[in-house]
Amino acid sequence: MKRVLVLSLLLAWSAAVLAQSAQSSQATLATQSAQAVTSNGPVTQDYNKTIVPSGDQAEANIAKQVRHELLKLPYYSVFDDLEYSVQGRTVTLSGAVTNVHSQTAKDAERAVKRIEGVDQVINNIRVLPPNVADEHARLRTYRALSRSGGLSQYLWPQAPAIRIVVDNQRVTLKGYVNSEGDKNLANIAANEVRDVFQVTNDLQVTK
Repeated sequence: MKRVLVLSLLLAWSAAVLAQSAQSSQATLATQSAQAVTSNGPVTQDYNKTIVPSGDQAEANIAKQVRHELLKLPYYSVFDDLEYSVQGRTVTLSGAVTNVHSQTAKDAERAVKRIEGVDQVINNIRVLPPNVADEHARLRTYRALSRSGGLSQYLWPQAPAIRIVVDNQRVTLKGYVNSEGDKNLANIAANEVRDVFQVTNDLQVTK
C-alpha cells in the first residue's frame, strides 16, 4: 500500500514539473514574439546594420527589407530621422522629417507596404512645421559640426551618420559616432550655435 502511495506521489510530482516546464516555455515564446525588432535609432547606410535577432525569421526578414527600402528614399537628408519597429507582420515607422521633405514620410509608408509579408504599416513619422528660425538653426548646426575636429566624416551627404533634428530651435542629435570624444565634441559644437535654445545629444557610440 505504501509503495502504491509513494508511486502515486512521484507520478503527481512529475506531472506537475512537466506542466510547469511547458508553461515556462510558452511564456518565453510569448515574450520573444511580443518583443519588436527595432532600428534602435536612425536608419543609416554605414552604421547599426545588424538586425536584432528574432525568434520569427519572417519578422527578421521584414526588418531587413524595411531598412533597405528606407535607405533607398531619394530625399532622406541629414536633417531627417527615419526609424522603424517590426512586430509580427506590423511595421511602425517613426522619426521626423522636415517640411521640405514631407513627401518622404508618405514615400516611406508606400515603400514598406509593398514588402512581402507586411500586413499593416503604422506611420508615426512627424513632419516638422515650416519655420525660418529652424532652417537657420539646421544650417548653423551642420556647419558647426562639420568644422569641428573629425566630425565631417559623419556628415557625408550620401550617407550621413549624424542626423540633426530641429524643432522650435531645439536641436536633437541622433545617429552614430565612433567614440565618446566625438559624441562630446558634437555636443559642444551644437551648444555653441547661436539662437539654439536646447541641445539633446542622443548620439550612440558604436565602438
